Amino acid sequence: MKKLFIFFITIITFTACTDLGDELYDRIPEDEYPENETQAALTTGSVYAPMQTFLDWGGWWFCQEIPSDEMTAPTRATDWYDGGKWLELHRHTWNNQTEAVTAMWGEFYEGIGQANKIIEQLGGDEAEGEGAVTVAKMKIMRAYYYYLLIDNYGDVPFVTSFTDAPDNPEATPRKTIWEKIVADMNESIPYLTSSNTKTAVSKGMAFTLLAKLYLNAEVYAGETHWQDAEAAVDSVIESGRYSLQSDPMAPFVTENSTSPENIFTIPYDEDTYTGFNLHMRTLHYQSNKTFGMTAGPWNGFAVTEDHFKTYKEEDLRKEGYFLWGKQYAQDGSPIIIDKENFTDTLYLDPHIPAVEMPSSDYTVKEYQWSGARVKKFEIKDGAKANLSNDFPIFRYADVLLMKAETMIRQGENGDEYINMIRERAGLDPISNATLDDVLAERGRELFWEAHRRQDLIRFGEFTKSWWEKDQSDKERRTFPIPQWVLDSNPNLQ
Repeated sequence: MKKLFIFFITIITFTACTDLGDELYDRIPEDEYPENETQAALTTGSVYAPMQTFLDWGGWWFCQEIPSDEMTAPTRATDWYDGGKWLELHRHTWNNQTEAVTAMWGEFYEGIGQANKIIEQLGGDEAEGEGAVTVAKMKIMRAYYYYLLIDNYGDVPFVTSFTDAPDNPEATPRKTIWEKIVADMNESIPYLTSSNTKTAVSKGMAFTLLAKLYLNAEVYAGETHWQDAEAAVDSVIESGRYSLQSDPMAPFVTENSTSPENIFTIPYDEDTYTGFNLHMRTLHYQSNKTFGMTAGPWNGFAVTEDHFKTYKEEDLRKEGYFLWGKQYAQDGSPIIIDKENFTDTLYLDPHIPAVEMPSSDYTVKEYQWSGARVKKFEIKDGAKANLSNDFPIFRYADVLLMKAETMIRQGENGDEYINMIRERAGLDPISNATLDDVLAERGRELFWEAHRRQDLIRFGEFTKSWWEKDQSDKERRTFPIPQWVLDSNPNLQ
């Protein structure tokens, strides 16, 4: 499936780069394509294409993790300052020109534009047969991108037309968009048939997205929908298509495209569908020796010490997710760092002295060696600068934790579902789990998967102070509309 998906993206990209002014004898002109529903189904790859950038220059992953309490991108002497963009995210001092904040917007609307185009080509609500099924899937993907927009930016333009799209649309209230995409989801899901696909819309993906919309309804629309969220979660659980794997690390191995735990994924490939390079951003310069990598990592991102400490020693995820302590090469020999003033074995210390460490105030070991690094997604022997692991947007463990949360919020006992996650990780079960327990377990289980910012906002914790970050204003629960967008559209503020 991954190769098929990438093939369609390649075709679409090639076609998009063609000079449409030329006479085309070997392919169908754009204004005549698609000729039928089968061709229309093949074009849907363009709707998923923007997701390829989510973990890197598209900015989405950075904006979900670095402003949270579990991740940091410290400035290490002169490394990782990059104009202050990482410090702005960490300290909640970003503005509408901070790189990651400005990048997300265009990617989300690119997906929406492509979805609107295909919906119109197939006749929209008048489509029949397989065309109606494709329209339903495109409405769900459009809803997914609008979910990301209202989650990150709040009030945004809501456009559902391609040919008649306004040049300068005004912003639509967040609640109105939430209501419209929830309605689209509920109208579209009945068109979906059972499918095991993980890289495109499926019933599992759709119900998980619907659960997310209901779960965060109080944030998006000012009203709670816990019962609706639980019903959507139950639809995923009762489908019988997904299950927890016995090994908590199994969903993150290199060959994870068939994992029964992953529901909706980005199908990365180290050569043909690149963009998964988070291991390069976190591992120490010399960690390539540990994994036999063909590229040298950049020594940057690290887990915050406070979050690292939330993992008990017996928690299987601690050893599985993190790299700390003395470091060794593949042959078992210690990795020796030879500097002018010392020669020592590389030691990654979970303690990070500060988020900003100038060389004038900190030693080489402090600014280069501090922070436990992340290896949650398998770094295979001989790994390149990009990984081939699929990245889970939605995962079954998340669904089970949502089930526990919705039950507890309705005054019920959610122990069964939170303990499924804990026991798999080698931890003792807990009794009468609270919402605090759910948030903590979500932090441990879903670490590095771009859920933390949203979770902290939903639980009312996002603006509180934590390591190297002061209490922030409630306005920081969303990002500002990028300056480049305001410059091009006078109807937005």
